[in-house]
Amino acid sequence: MPSRPPRRFPSALPLLFAGAVALGGDPAQAQTQAPAPAVRPAPAALPQIRYDKTTLPNGLEVILVEDHRLPIVAVNVWYHVGPANEAPGLTGFAHLFEHMMFAGSRHLPRGLADRLLEGAGATDSNGSTDYDRTNYYDTVPSNQLDLALWVHADRMGYLLDVLDQTALSNQQDVVRNERRQSVENRPYGIVEEALNHTLFPKDHPYYAAVIGSHADIQNAKLADVRDFFKRYYGPNNASIVIAGDIDKTRARALVAKYFGGFKRSAPVAHPKVTTPPITRERRVTVADRIELPRVYMAWLTPPAFQPGDAELAVTAQILAGGKSSRLYKSLVYERQIAQEAAAAQNSNALTSTFIVDVTARPGHEPSELEAAIDDELKALRDTGPSDAEVERARNTIETAMLTSIEKLGGTGLANQINQYNQYTGDPGYLPKDIERLRRVSAADVRRVAQAYLQPNARAVVAGVPGKPDLGPDVPAPAPPKAAKAARAAGINRDEAWRRTAPKPGPAPRFALPESTSFTLPNGLTVIHYPNPALPLVAAELVVKSGSDANPDDAPGLAGFTAQMLEEGTATRSAPRIADEIAQLGAFLGSASTADASTVSLLALRSTFPQALDVLADVVQHAAFPTAEVERQRAARLGELTQQRDDPALVAAVAAAGALYGTRHPYGYGQLGTEQSIRAATRDNLVRFWRRHYLPDNAALVVSGDITLDELRALAAARFGGWERADPAVSKPGDPDGSRARLVVVDKPGAPQTALRVTTIAAARRTPDYPALQVMNAALGGLFSSRINLNLREDKGYSYGVFSGVGYHRTPGPFTIAGSVRTDVTGASVSEIFREVDGIRAKPLPAAELAGARDSQVYSLPGQFETNGGIGASLAESYIFDLPADYWRTLPDRYRGVTAAQVQAAAQKYLKPDGMKVIAVGDRAKIVPQLQKLGLGQPEVRDTDGQLP
Repeated sequence: MPSRPPRRFPSALPLLFAGAVALGGDPAQAQTQAPAPAVRPAPAALPQIRYDKTTLPNGLEVILVEDHRLPIVAVNVWYHVGPANEAPGLTGFAHLFEHMMFAGSRHLPRGLADRLLEGAGATDSNGSTDYDRTNYYDTVPSNQLDLALWVHADRMGYLLDVLDQTALSNQQDVVRNERRQSVENRPYGIVEEALNHTLFPKDHPYYAAVIGSHADIQNAKLADVRDFFKRYYGPNNASIVIAGDIDKTRARALVAKYFGGFKRSAPVAHPKVTTPPITRERRVTVADRIELPRVYMAWLTPPAFQPGDAELAVTAQILAGGKSSRLYKSLVYERQIAQEAAAAQNSNALTSTFIVDVTARPGHEPSELEAAIDDELKALRDTGPSDAEVERARNTIETAMLTSIEKLGGTGLANQINQYNQYTGDPGYLPKDIERLRRVSAADVRRVAQAYLQPNARAVVAGVPGKPDLGPDVPAPAPPKAAKAARAAGINRDEAWRRTAPKPGPAPRFALPESTSFTLPNGLTVIHYPNPALPLVAAELVVKSGSDANPDDAPGLAGFTAQMLEEGTATRSAPRIADEIAQLGAFLGSASTADASTVSLLALRSTFPQALDVLADVVQHAAFPTAEVERQRAARLGELTQQRDDPALVAAVAAAGALYGTRHPYGYGQLGTEQSIRAATRDNLVRFWRRHYLPDNAALVVSGDITLDELRALAAARFGGWERADPAVSKPGDPDGSRARLVVVDKPGAPQTALRVTTIAAARRTPDYPALQVMNAALGGLFSSRINLNLREDKGYSYGVFSGVGYHRTPGPFTIAGSVRTDVTGASVSEIFREVDGIRAKPLPAAELAGARDSQVYSLPGQFETNGGIGASLAESYIFDLPADYWRTLPDRYRGVTAAQVQAAAQKYLKPDGMKVIAVGDRAKIVPQLQKLGLGQPEVRDTDGQLP
C-alpha cells in the first residue's frame, strides 16, 4: 500500500525523539496557583532507548525493542536507497519501485498480503520513499508477528520470481495518478517541485521531486526494475526494527528463519555527490491553479546530524513555528499581510535545505511578503533571538519529539530507531539527539543565520495565480498482451514451508479503555483514563454543541467561536497565550465539528497544571476582543479562498449542500460561507459561547500520566468556579437537499476529477453500526476493499478511492471519495455503482466477511495507542451518549456480524437511485461522460461548492 510522498515541510527536528523517558513533576502541586507566567522545570535526565542490535551473516541488521504497553508489534524495514541512488533519466524510480514491492511476490500473489494483513488487524500498513531511503512497515497484533515477517521476507527474497510487465504497467498508472493528485492537482504542488529544480542542478539526485516526472515514470523498463532490485534490495542494504510486545529471543529466531537464508547483494557504495553552492540569488515565478500567492525561500544547509543542523531546526521554529514565532506575529498577526507562514530545516544525507514559505492574505502580493520576510531574517542575523525565544523553540520541539513515539509503528518509535541507525549508525542515538537540541543557544541561532541564510545564497520561488504549465502529455502505451512472458530467474532458493501463510499465535488479551468519570457540582463531567507509559497528558474540553447549533442564517458560527477562544481572555492577550503555551512546550488548539466543539491540550506531565490553567482560562473567560474578531474574520476569509484551490475540499462542501440543503446546519463546511463570515458580529460569537460553553454541556476528557486523585484536584481548582446555567437546546431539522443526482463544480484544465458518491445513512447510535462498519470495510474502507482494488489496482484510474460513514447525532453521510483521471471520470462512477450494486445483491463470501470483520476487531487496540486516540474515543462516547461499556463490548458485537446483516445494511443504506454524484473537475470534459450514466441534468455550483 504505497503511501503519498512525504508531507510538505516538517516543522520540527528531522530525526525525532525515539524512546521512553521519565520526567519529574507532580500535577497536583500547582492546583491552587493563580495564572502566572510559565516556568519550565529543569531539564529531565536524558532518556535511553533500550534496544538489541545484531547482524545476520547475510548483512541484515536486526534491531529489537521490547515494549509491552499494548499487545501489538511494529515491523519496520528500511532499505538504504532512494532518489539519491537513481540513474539519470529515471527520476522517481525509487518511489516507483516502492510500489512494485506491493505488486506480488513468489508466495504472495498480488493483493494477498493486503488481505491477510488487514484481516489480521494491521494498522499503519504502508511504505514510503524519501531522498535517502525507502521503508515498509506494519503494526500487527503481537500474535501475528510471524505473518508480518513472512510478508516482508517474501518481498525481499522472491519479488523477481514473479515480476512481469503487467505489474509494472499497472503501477506506472497508479504512480502517475499519484503525481496528478499530489503534485499537479494539489495547490502549490508544482511550485514546490520548481523550488527543487531551482536549488539543484539537473544532474543532482535531489533535483526532481521524489515522485519523478511522467516521462521518466513511463520510461521505466522491466529490466530497470530487475536491476534496481538486485542492486539495492539485498539483505545487506537493509535494516529491520521490531518494536513492541515481543520476546526478544523468539523475535530474533523468527528473523533468522524468514530472512537468514537470503543471499547478499553486491556491496552498495554511498552516493558520492558534490552539491554546488548557490553564490547568487536565483528567482523563478510559477503559475498554478491557486488564488493566493505564496513565496518560498530556500537555502542549502548542512547535512543531517552535521554541525549546524540542530541549530537551524531551532531557527526554523523561532521563525515560523506556530503563533509564538516571529513570522506569525509580524506578518500574520500584526501586519495581516499573510495567511500562514512555515519554516523547516529539511535534513538529508547529501545536503539539507532550509525553507521558509509564506502564503499571502487576499489582496497582498509576493513582493510585499518577500520584503517582510527579509526584514525578519535580517533582524535574526543582526541581533539574534532572545534567550526566551530559543527556550520556547527547544521546549516545543522536545515535547513534539516525545509525542512522536507514542505510536510504535508508522512514523513512530520503530521508524525513528531505523532513522537513527541509518544516519548515525547508532539506534540508541537518542540521548545525543536530545543533547544537541538542548545545547542550542541564542548565539548559535544568530551564527547559523549569518552563515547560511544570506540573500545571495538562496532560491526564491513565487507561486502566483495562473494557468499551470504541466508540460507535454505523456501517453501510456497499450496494455501488455495477456500472453505470459518468460520471467527472469529469482535470486533465492525456494523453500516449501514458505508457500503457506503462518498461523497466528494465541490471541493476546486486551481490555479496551473503560474510563472513570465524576461530575463537579456545577455539572461538568470529568473523564479520566490513566496511561503512565510516557510522561505526557492530553486533555480535551468537549462541548456538546457544534455546527448542529448554528442558526439557519449563520453557517460556520460554531467554528468561528471556537477559533476565537485562543485569541484573548480577560487576563491574557492572544500573543501571551501563544508564548505561554510554547514556553511550557505544550500544544493548544480549538475547533468545531458537526456535533461538538473542542479545546485540546497536550503537555508534559510536569507542565500540565500550568497548561491546564490556560485551557481553563480560554474556555471560561474568552474576551472576544473586537480587534481579534476582525483578525480572525480576515483569516477565515483567507481560509475560504484557500479552500477553493483544493478540489477534494470543494467536493466535500458541495456534497454537504447537496445532501442536506441550505437550511440545514450540516449543509455547509465548518468555515461557513463568505456571506456568513462577513455578517458574523462580536455579539453573535459571544451569544453562542454563553449559550453553549457551559459546564453541564461539557466534559473534560483527560488521558495520560496522571492519577485520578490528581485530576480531581486539578479539575476542581480550574473548573469548579465555572458558573452553571442551562445550555441552549438545538436539534437540526430534516434534510432538504438538492433534487439533482449530479452536482458539478468546474475546474477548467484540472488533470483529475475529485469525486464523491454519497447519500445520507445512519446516526452514530444506530444498532446497525457494527454491520455498517463491516460492510464499509469490504466495500471501500480497506486498501483491499472492492472499490479501491477495482479503480486503483485493476483499472489504474486512481491513486485510491475509499469509503466511510460520517456519523452524527442525526443521520450522517455515507461517502465514497477519491480523485480519478479526467478522461475516466464517467467510467469510474460506473464502476463505483457496479460495486455498490454487487454488495447489495449478494452476501459477502465467507472469506471476505471474515477479513472485513476481523479487520475491525483486531485493529481496535491501535485506536488506543496514543493519548490523543484514547481521548478522542472517550470524547466520542460522551458526545454520542454511548454506554459506559461500549468499547469493551464492541469487539464481540463485530464478531457477531453475519453476511446477511452486511447485505441488509447495504440494502438499507446504499440505495443507488438516492446516491448523489459530486464531481469537481473540467466540466467540458467530464459532463458528457457523466450524462451517459443516466444521472440527469447536472446542478452546477460555484467554486466554493455553493449554489450560485
